[in-house]
Parts: sequence; C-alpha cells; structure tokens
Amino acid sequence: MDALLNSDQWSVWGDKLLTWLEVWVLSASSGIQVGLLVLFYFVARALAGRFDKTVNHVGQNHAFVERFDHYVEPLYLPTIFLIIIWISMGAGLSLGYPVYLLDIAAKLLLAWVFIHLGANIVGKRSTARLVATIGWSVAALSILNLLGPLVEILDGAAVNLGNTRVSLFDVIWGIASFFIFIWLALVAARMIDIRLQRMDGITPSAQVLIAKVIKIVFVSVAFLVALNSTGIDLTALAVFGGALGVGLGFGLQKVVSNFISGMILLLDKSIKPGDVVQVADTYGAINSLSARFTSVITRDGTEYLIPNEDMITTPVINWSHSDRKVRRRIPVQISYDSDVEKAMAIMVGAAKDNPRVLIDPPVQARFIGFGENGLDLELRMWIQDPQNGVRNVASEVLLKMWHDFKDQGIQLPYPQRVIHFADKDDHAKVLGQASPDKAVKDQSSSD
Repeated sequence: MDALLNSDQWSVWGDKLLTWLEVWVLSASSGIQVGLLVLFYFVARALAGRFDKTVNHVGQNHAFVERFDHYVEPLYLPTIFLIIIWISMGAGLSLGYPVYLLDIAAKLLLAWVFIHLGANIVGKRSTARLVATIGWSVAALSILNLLGPLVEILDGAAVNLGNTRVSLFDVIWGIASFFIFIWLALVAARMIDIRLQRMDGITPSAQVLIAKVIKIVFVSVAFLVALNSTGIDLTALAVFGGALGVGLGFGLQKVVSNFISGMILLLDKSIKPGDVVQVADTYGAINSLSARFTSVITRDGTEYLIPNEDMITTPVINWSHSDRKVRRRIPVQISYDSDVEKAMAIMVGAAKDNPRVLIDPPVQARFIGFGENGLDLELRMWIQDPQNGVRNVASEVLLKMWHDFKDQGIQLPYPQRVIHFADKDDHAKVLGQASPDKAVKDQSSSD
C-alpha cells in the first residue's frame, strides 16, 4: 500500500513537472523570449563596445575617468542589456504578451550589477561576500514571488511604543538604510577629496579642511535621512541631542579637544601634509592630518600618531613652514699648530662637493674662538630637502672633511692635561726618574 501511495505521489509530481515545463519552458512564448534574450545580448554587446570606445576617447588623460573606469567598465554590457530588456518588457506588457522570462533575466541582471558595483567599491572580501549574499537572496525571493509575502510577515511583527508603531521590517529597513546612506556619504566625500587633491590653487591645509568639513556634513545628513526613512520623528532627537552634548563635554573631553585642535591646525596653516617637523624626539614628515591625530612618518619608516592637542600645546619645530631651506651648523676644532685658512678652505670645499648643499646661499666657514684644546671653527651650509634627513648630510660632509684634513696635514686636537707640582723636591724626583727625552705630561683622548 505504501509503495502504491509512493508511486501515486511520484505520478502527481511528474504531472506537475510536465505541466510546468509545457507552460514555462516548452511553450512558444518561452521560445520567443529566449530568442529575444539572445538577440538582445548581441545588440547590447555591440553597443557596449562602442560606448567603451567613446568613454575612453572623451575621458582620455582625465584623472577622474581613469580612476573609476575599471570599476564601471565591466558594467557596460549588463547595464545596456538590462535597459534593452526593460524596454522590451514595457512594450510586451502594453501589447499583452507574456514577459515572465524577461522579468527573471532583468532581476538577475539587476542583482548582478548592484553586487558587482558594491563589491568593487567596498573592497573588503568579507563585506563584499555579505553584499553578494543579500543581493542574490533578494533576487531569488523576488523571482519566486516570495518577497512581497515576506515583507508582509515582517511588517506584521510589530509593537507599539506610545504613538509609534515599530515593526521588524522597520528595524531591518532602518539598519539597511543607515549603512547604505552612510556608505554613499563616505563614497561621495572620498570622491570630492580626490578631486580637491588635484586642484593646484588650493593649499594642502585647505584641501584637508574642506574635505573634512564635507565629510562631516555628508555623514550628518546621511544619518538624519536614514532616521527619517525609518519613520522616526526627528524632533524627538532634540532632548537626546542636548543630553548627548553634555555627555560629550564631560566624558569625551580629550576627543573633542583633539578634534578642535585639528581644526585649528588646519585653519592657522601652522603644519600641513608634507611638512618636516620635529616634536620632542620625533623627527619626520607629516603624512596626514586626521580628526584626532597627526600622522608623522620618520626616516626609518616608523609612523607616529601624535594627538592634535599635543601639536598645539607642545613646542613643534617645523623645518619647512615658510621656506624649505634649512641651515646646518657643523662645529669643527683643529689643533693650534694647523693652518687655519687652509682648514677653513677644506671645510668649504667638502660642503660644496655634496650635491644636497646649496650654492646660494653660499657655504661659509667661521673662526669662532680659541678653545681649551684647539681652535674652534664652524661650517655653515644650506639644504632645501629636510625631508630627506638633516643629520645624514652633515655626516657625509664631515667624512669628506676628515679625509681632506688627513691629506692636507690638518690635525685635530686631543684634550691635554698638564700636571703642576707644588713641591719642587717632588718635581725634581719625578724628573730624575723619567728619561731625559720625555716630558711629564698626561695625554688622554675623548669621544
């Protein structure tokens, strides 16, 4: 009996399958739609190739087009294909012809376009996978005509909070709207930032300031639009906003201080991206200015994130604030027995032989004074690339100077100590014990 029932069930299912194939696959209307889809594909392919050539010709040597062309170029064919299908569906519905296969193809193409575009812009593999899963799930539910009933079920699961009705669909839609609008705001702000960086008439500090203001405005507007799309009354946020402001003033005082300090740094133009600065023991070039910290990359590749408040309250040496030219002072001491004029000429020549040392302003050597152990000299030279280091150029000049001193007989002094005896008998006793050709002199060297 069970076997008979199973066979009857199989027979019913087989009849249903045959009926479905006859209506949806083997019918004349299905064949016509499949043929139209093949025809539309080749037409879209030809139009996409021509459109791609036109875009490449018009956007040649245009930085904006070149940057985003690899994102949208794969979408030319499916987008044109989708538009042709939509036009044919409108014509078919107006004439009363069935368009069910065209509708399925249009939904699949639309899902693929959004998934591909979103995945390319997002970049992260995990986020792109989530976008793809959501997109294909919505497309599948729409094709199976289950999207509408699912929305009704989610909207039916609701609770009343005072005069406001909140359903499960409202919560899901609110979360999705929040992420979508915030993401669109960040993408738009990033595009404007890229555009600003290519404007030569705007200073780097102004570029960063304008980009940050635009980003804050876009994100704030996106947040309000996302809340409004969920049906939340924005006037209810007035009290909450006041409480939040008080909380920010007390609990996030340092964060707000760093944010305001960052705005001040951008407005007064004291530092900007690319400047070479020294903060305490940190020496390097400013990589970027963010809302909370300043990124400084040193010569050894270490990146320091210095709070903006410290950039205002602590002394900062900006080696390239108004002029990138920097003067280096190198102290040199020679022996009293050496030729001072020759030593000064060697010092100037060693500096001029270095390609990083500027000719104008000229290199100068100065006689500073009479030191305890030798003659004090000083070499003064100028460079205009402090971002490449200031100690390494001094090292190169000193090394060249050392070799030239040895070749020209210029001697460097050793610290000397002379011992004087108060008792003459002790002095004579020491002289008697020493050999006649040696002086009682203690010489020592220091670093």
